[in-house]
Amino acid sequence: MITIINPITLSKLLQRRVLLPSLTHSSNSANFSSSSSSAGDSNQKRHQRYQKNLPHLPVPPLQQTLDKYLKTVKPLVNQSSFDQTKKLVEEFGKPGGKGEQLQKILEERTTCKDNWLSEWWLEHAYLRSRSPLVVHYSPSVSFPRYNFSGVEDQIRHAAKVISAVLSYKVHIDAKSVATEQMGKDKLCMQQYYSLLSTCRAPGQPMDEIHYHGAEAPPGHVTVAHNNQFFELKCYRNDGKVLTAAELESQLARIIQASAKPEPPVGILTTADRDSWCAAYSQLLNTNSASLKSIESSIFLLCLDDMPAVIDDKNAWRSDWALRCLHGGGSTQHSGNRWCDKTIQMIVDQNGGVGLVYEHSPAEGPPVAAMLDYVFDYCEKIREIDDCYVYDLPPPQKLKFKVDDTIRSAITDASQQLDKLVGTLNLTVREFTGFGKNLVKTHKISPDSFIQIAMQLAYYRLHRSAPATYESASLRRFMLGRTDTIRSCSIKSDEFVRAMTTDGATNVELSRLMRDAIREHKSYVMAAVSGDGIDRHLLGMRLAALERGEKVPAIFDDNTYERAMQFNLSTSQVSCKADLCMAFGPSMTEGYGICYNPKPEKLFFSVSSFDNPEYDVHRFANELIKSMEAMQTLLLTNSKL
Repeated sequence: MITIINPITLSKLLQRRVLLPSLTHSSNSANFSSSSSSAGDSNQKRHQRYQKNLPHLPVPPLQQTLDKYLKTVKPLVNQSSFDQTKKLVEEFGKPGGKGEQLQKILEERTTCKDNWLSEWWLEHAYLRSRSPLVVHYSPSVSFPRYNFSGVEDQIRHAAKVISAVLSYKVHIDAKSVATEQMGKDKLCMQQYYSLLSTCRAPGQPMDEIHYHGAEAPPGHVTVAHNNQFFELKCYRNDGKVLTAAELESQLARIIQASAKPEPPVGILTTADRDSWCAAYSQLLNTNSASLKSIESSIFLLCLDDMPAVIDDKNAWRSDWALRCLHGGGSTQHSGNRWCDKTIQMIVDQNGGVGLVYEHSPAEGPPVAAMLDYVFDYCEKIREIDDCYVYDLPPPQKLKFKVDDTIRSAITDASQQLDKLVGTLNLTVREFTGFGKNLVKTHKISPDSFIQIAMQLAYYRLHRSAPATYESASLRRFMLGRTDTIRSCSIKSDEFVRAMTTDGATNVELSRLMRDAIREHKSYVMAAVSGDGIDRHLLGMRLAALERGEKVPAIFDDNTYERAMQFNLSTSQVSCKADLCMAFGPSMTEGYGICYNPKPEKLFFSVSSFDNPEYDVHRFANELIKSMEAMQTLLLTNSKL
């Protein structure tokens, strides 16, 4: 869709007057960083001391992991398969066996690494993958719909978003983001300092992540409009941050300079990594300066045109989450993206604000914390009439020379993406029946309550136990990322089976439910304390591969393969604002579920690929029914 801005809009925007919240933008005129100040130096040293004092990730005891592994796979396979797996596990774990040899390698690795897992995890979970980033790896976050419409309002709000991120950048550059805690334990904050000025680059056999903010933090944002990219300098020569009014005028210039769409070079970043790597190498020959500008920018702002009008609130939120996730395909806004960029903020012309982020540098919670800051900051901006707008040089258009080879790659990437977009379904729901406060009154973890409700909803629909992935934070440890919480357990299986057969009383069902919830909570506490099983098993497998050895038989077992096929790929990403994250499912026979528990309600998203047996609306409805049924059981006998 072509946007032609009204001729008088620019002059009107130049007259805009915006008062920012009382937040200080400290910067250095040479490199736009606040880290050169004495306060910044103090924060840097404090952060370094703090990081060094964090504990290192432990290697769990071998037998503990093997025992837990057998418990977690038992509900997923039949008795014959389980018996075979048990023999393999016993052989692997016998004294002097392969398990003990690999365990010793991991324990030795802890003595020479800050985190024995983090490098392996980054490489094998992300950088070696050849799948497209879109849907498969990069989550989106949708904001509640704003009351604005049209180009002028879009520009006005986009300027607020830029100002908010730049304000947050002050804290990142100074290493002064407030330290988070889990209980009494302080958490590793390193992921926060990888959010901005960061970009992934395609490579073979693996990609790379480039961090551009350490020595001389960049001072520009990349703005995308109509498939074109612009370098927007956000600081004046004296080092001061542009005001929101000045940013508005610059964004108006960008929209005027890109009235008609151009070949969607950005859609190349949606392709599988091998195809994108080939096209990237070709682009580097004649477009290296444009690529460098995008990759080194603070973040990328996507200005999307007017979408189809959707009046229904719930339908709009689901549609907007999808458009943030993949851009809508080649005929919509997928070419108006650069998917390798860690942070892409998106603002459309009909009240839509959101984000999609490249997952390899950070998990969801640091991103959610930044977005809470952005949301709150934008809410505090108010207009005044006495702010002078400086005369600024226009933003620089980043030109791309597109030859026949690149045109062919764009066509191939567009077809590949459109096929993926056409198979993905997603719904975002706002459940208002109750929230986490009610669950807490029964001395129950809201997360465990929701996870067991998912088990019940899945079993009611599919009559089988789902292999379930829930993300567990390892940020109690230096450079910690995640482990897996396996929410499907023997206890959860007993509960959901009892709920779907006749005979059990409500008192008995309540006891089974609470047993399942306690079992989940116990697994959570073990996982976040470094006693999960998935990363330990992965480490032993990778240790064998690095030594050039044959993979131990337990990893070639059908049971292990089944355990890694996650029917439910889930994550809790809590935000203070009414934000909701969304991501794609892990497999065709499954769902991707993200949820944001609030005091009196619950936001959640459900995604699936085209499969009549895995309908997102049916699962979302069943999840709500399951939570309501479990609420009834909570009230049945709260003393159990």
